[in-house]
Amino acid sequence: MSIEQEILRIERQQVKDFNQRCLPAILHGFAPGFVGFSSTRHARIRGRRALEKTFHYYLRRGREPRYRIAQPRVQVYGNTAVATFHWTVELGAGRRVRGRGTHVFVRRRGLWRIVHEYFSRAH
Repeated sequence: MSIEQEILRIERQQVKDFNQRCLPAILHGFAPGFVGFSSTRHARIRGRRALEKTFHYYLRRGREPRYRIAQPRVQVYGNTAVATFHWTVELGAGRRVRGRGTHVFVRRRGLWRIVHEYFSRAH
């Protein structure tokens, strides 16, 4: 499996885990020192515990929120990879939030983990 395919597999697993509301599995994909920006708040997110609050935000917005990604692209730079994509969260009752996302992955001890995330809503 190529690195690009491995990163896409991880991204697809993130989608599946979110849609199954499996927060421990989602958070496992992120490095302990993770830092990022969410579409739900202005402040920088530091660490998995803070990231968990962001996931709870969406999970509380609808009975069965559904997360999807489209048009993913992966660029590899040695032990670093950047995945960009468009995302949609369906909140039910015709409510939908859309945006763009970036995950920066680093491979340490053979495992790819997300070290940075940037999500923004489409306007």
